[in-house]
Amino acid sequence: MNTIDAIRSRRSVKHYDPDHEMPEEEVRQLLELAMLSPTAFNIQNWRFVAVRDRALREQIRAAAWDQAQVTDASLLVVLCADLKAWEKEPARYWKEAPQEVADFLVPAIDGYYRDKPGVMRDEGMRSCGMAAQTIMLAAQAMGYDCCPMDGFDFDKVGELINLPEDHAIAMFVVVGKGTKEPWPRPGQLGYDEVVVADRF
Repeated sequence: MNTIDAIRSRRSVKHYDPDHEMPEEEVRQLLELAMLSPTAFNIQNWRFVAVRDRALREQIRAAAWDQAQVTDASLLVVLCADLKAWEKEPARYWKEAPQEVADFLVPAIDGYYRDKPGVMRDEGMRSCGMAAQTIMLAAQAMGYDCCPMDGFDFDKVGELINLPEDHAIAMFVVVGKGTKEPWPRPGQLGYDEVVVADRF
């Protein structure tokens, strides 16, 4: 499936075959593709918690308004942002760049993020959002269905996955084999309402 077809056919599927299991190599392929998603300064600040443990999935489902896709989908990914990725050995993000590029960008990372918690969080959410879209389009291309989710108790899920203090949860993405067709698209806004030429 090409990228345009994947974008057009991707829908948020809520009902999954609970008996279907994704082979480990497909899970790895999916998450390695997500790792190609862009991040500012190449800090790669997303962290993907691939939840496969059934008992843990049940606990997370309880913290997610009992939404069945949390347990029934083949894979649950909790996308988290490492808010301090920018200061964790930042030279490694540019280790294969030309030296003059690394010499310019590595110090710039510190100047951009230090003492700016809002920037750290905003950047983490942007990074996770782009990675989530990569996961969903890759899943679609691989023949799977998917659904992004933010309907859950963030604090409770953080406790369940032992979220580090310098991380924040952005969202879930579930992936699996859907068992029901999604509803027709409920109402797309018109191009002229969404696209603004030059300025509002």
